[in-house]
This record gives sequence, C-alpha cells and structure tokens, in this order.
Amino acid sequence: MKKNLLSLFLLIVTALFIQTAAHAQQNKKDKKDTKVLNKEEQKIIEYIDANMPRAIALLKDAVNVNSGTLNIEGVKKVGALFAKELEAAGLQTHWVEMPDSIQRAGHLVARTPAAIAATTSTASTTTTTTTATATKTNQKAITKKHKGKKLFLIGHLDTVFEPDMPANPFTLLNDSVATGQGANDMKGGDVVMIIALQALNAQGLLKDAAITAYLTGDEEQAGYPRSVSRGDFIETAKQSEIALAFEGANGLNSVATARRGASGWKLNVTGKTGHSSGVFTDYAGYGAIYEAARIVNSFREELSQEKYLTFNPGVFIGGSDMQYEEAKATGTAIGKTNIISPNAVVTGDLRFLTEQQKQNARNKMQSIVNQSLKGTKATIQFMDGIPSMAPTPGNDSIRAVISTVTQKMGMGATVAGDPGSRGAGDISYVAQFMDCIDGLGASGKGAHAPGETINLQELPFLIKRAALTMYQLTR
Repeated sequence: MKKNLLSLFLLIVTALFIQTAAHAQQNKKDKKDTKVLNKEEQKIIEYIDANMPRAIALLKDAVNVNSGTLNIEGVKKVGALFAKELEAAGLQTHWVEMPDSIQRAGHLVARTPAAIAATTSTASTTTTTTTATATKTNQKAITKKHKGKKLFLIGHLDTVFEPDMPANPFTLLNDSVATGQGANDMKGGDVVMIIALQALNAQGLLKDAAITAYLTGDEEQAGYPRSVSRGDFIETAKQSEIALAFEGANGLNSVATARRGASGWKLNVTGKTGHSSGVFTDYAGYGAIYEAARIVNSFREELSQEKYLTFNPGVFIGGSDMQYEEAKATGTAIGKTNIISPNAVVTGDLRFLTEQQKQNARNKMQSIVNQSLKGTKATIQFMDGIPSMAPTPGNDSIRAVISTVTQKMGMGATVAGDPGSRGAGDISYVAQFMDCIDGLGASGKGAHAPGETINLQELPFLIKRAALTMYQLTR
C-alpha cells in the first residue's frame, strides 16, 4: 500500500514538474512571439510623449487659420506653418503653384534627402539608360541610396469651412476633446504625419529613408481640370512604392485598405407640353417630370441594393419654364398645375468601389434612361470625378505591417475598415500605381460640420502608430 502511495506521489510530482516546465517554455515562446518594442522604437515613443504639448499647440495654430479651399491666402498660410515643421524634421520643401485659371492655392511638397537622391537617380536612369543590363546596374545604385520602401505621405491643407461661414476656433471642450474647423479633417491628420516624421528624425532614422510628403491645397474641392490640379501630385507619387494617407481614423484598430470613388451624372428630360387634361394620352404623353421621376425611381429600384454602390440626386428641377445654372448648382422653375412640364433636369453623384462597378452601374442607368415614356426623350451625361481605391492584396500586406505594430504596442490587431463608411479622397488618384493605406490620421466626430471635434486622448497613440509604421516600412 505504502509502495503504491509512493508511486502515486512520484507520478503526481513528475506530472507537475513536466506541466510547469511546459508552461515556462510556452511563456518563453509567447514572449518571443509577442516581441516587445526595440530600443529605437522605445525612443520614438518617448519622443512623441514628450512632445505632445507642442503637437497640440501646432494643431491649435493650424486650426485657427481659416483655410477653406477657396481661401487661397489661408491655405498658403497653413502651408507655410507646416513647411516650417517639416523642415525641422530634415525634409526639404517646395510649393507647387497652380495656374490662375484653376483658382486654387497649390500644394506643399516635402522630401527627405534620400527621396530626392532616389528621384534624381531615377530620372538619370530614365534619360541615359538604353539597355536592360544598364537599367539593372543603375537600379542597384539607386537602391543603395535609401533603405526599405519609398513612401508617399498624403495630407491636405484645406477645409470645407470658407471665411464667410461661422468661425469655430480651436477650443478645448474637456481634457480629451477639442473642437475647431478642420481639427479632425484633416489638420489633425497633418499633425499626426508631421510629429511622426519629427520623432523619426530625432532618432536619426530619416537619414536613409526615402519619404515624400504631399499636402494638397484643394482636396475638399479639387480644381478643374483635374489633369492640372492633380498632375504633379500623380507624377510625384509614381516615384514612390507605398502611399500612406492621413485622413481621419475610424477607431484605433482599423485602417482603410479601400475607398470608394466618386463621379457625377446629369439627366436632361424633354416632353410635349400642353393642357394637363391630356396627360397620359397618346397625343400628349407623360411630360418631362413624370419621365424624370420614373428614371430616378428605377435607379433606386434596380441598383440600390448593390453593396458599396450609391447614387444620390442632389437637384431635381422641372416646370413649364425652368432655368438651371450648373456652375452654382442652382435653378428656378415656374409651373402651373394645368400645364404639362416640357423640361426637367436632375443631377446627382455615383459612388463605387471599383471601376468595373462604376461602369456596370452606368450601363444599367443608361438602359433605364433609354426606356422613354410616351411623348418624352431623356439623355444622361456621366462625369468622372475621383477614382476608387480598390482593395488589393498589396494594400492588405501594408495593413498586416500596421497590425504587427499595433500588437507590439499592446493594442491588438489592426483590421480593414468598411469602404462604405468613407467617401473619395486624394489617395484614390494614385491607387492604381502603388499599394495604399488610408485612415492613419486623427480621430474625432462631425467632420465637415459645425462643431467638428478631435479626440486628444487618442492622438498620442495615432502618432506613435504612424511613426512606427513608417519606421518598419523604411528599415
């Protein structure tokens, strides 16, 4: 009996020893798997924590300058403010002027020395190399000038708030939230970008990093033609490999791997006019308003359930006598109830996730327009606006890098946000050329509305996330 008890005791002790050893080994493995921040990353974090008061001061200064898209002087003033801060991070800046006909302020561009060197080398290769062998040789030389990926950082200087709108200066609502025009969209995002770059520069980590920051002056209402207002933006972006945009963050664990595009449409309808007593008859027909209503309602019935596809009629005008001023999106109409309307105009937008989805929707809309009611004729015109940023494996690979960063910071994994929750943005102009991520900016509520807010409590984490992401991608 004693022998059996002794054997049982030894068995239990052995099992406990094995279990303890296994737990110790697993804990050791877990610590290895969840690698902590290295010394350089820790110093980046410490720099950002120490400089948060200065970050808030910069945000306040920027918000208190009205930079509505059409306020050219204000946009340039914010550009000068940010240029000084980007130069403090070791970047060289220049201003891209727009022709007077565009009626926009222009754009701020800042580049690290390595980005300038890589651009110069690339240009030299393009103009002097004629053989594949020589191209490869020069490309190796270019690669040595910088580490990691060449980054293209995107922000914008303008807001939707023009000088004639009610002022909303930077104001602390409490210790966690502030309000102000453009505080969230996107002067807060610009501050995230700038302080992150300064943190990297303070540790000497921008010396070999090829980074270009491009802050447009008319994101909220881009000038026409887009080939001019976005021409330099697109060509500059093509010199990089990855685009990171600093539009507003949707939560601490989400980034945008896709954004919908935006385009427009205009419906013109004509019909026979006459006494209303003849409406619906073969000789009088249905009139322009009925036909326009049929078309718009058919759009809703046949297309409104498709995921990520939306279309919104913004203006609907009809009557016996009507005028529509397209440049101002306004119109007037006169109509008596006893007169069949001979004219109607409807304008709207069309938002989509991919170019194929956009084209399919346009084809369906055209088909609906072609099915005219009696006595009417309709035409529809489609206008391109901002292309979409479609989801791609490359975009998701960048999200995975960000997810590694947020897990090392103890904040958990980063997931792809819902593309339907965002409108179009500047990053979409270059999405076809490189891998892209958006939503790396500030967090808050009420963008584009009076009382727009920024979450100051979350701002330090978002700056750190941006800085460590750039660090990882440029190593």
